[in-house]
Amino acid sequence: MSDEFDAERFPGNFYRGMIMRLDRARGRGAVRSHQGREVPFEFPFVQVAGAPLGGRFPGIDLLSEGDSVGFDVGWTSGGLRVTVIRPARSPRDAAPD
Repeated sequence: MSDEFDAERFPGNFYRGMIMRLDRARGRGAVRSHQGREVPFEFPFVQVAGAPLGGRFPGIDLLSEGDSVGFDVGWTSGGLRVTVIRPARSPRDAAPD
């Protein structure tokens, strides 16, 4: 077994996936990994990389259902959860309101 890091499979040290569900009112959702597993997330227990600090759900405006994202996971008492989400598009590319 090789100990080499596979940068193509895990770009930027994140798993690759897609936002499958996003409930902006409750600040929760789920990411589906490329292997097909859905991993839930919930604000304020998830960080969105590149998002400004502050607000009720910081960075939720950078996420949309169907977006490709990079994500990291952690174990909680409720099981596996997403801890960090890195949107594929940068905050500069997000459409202004």
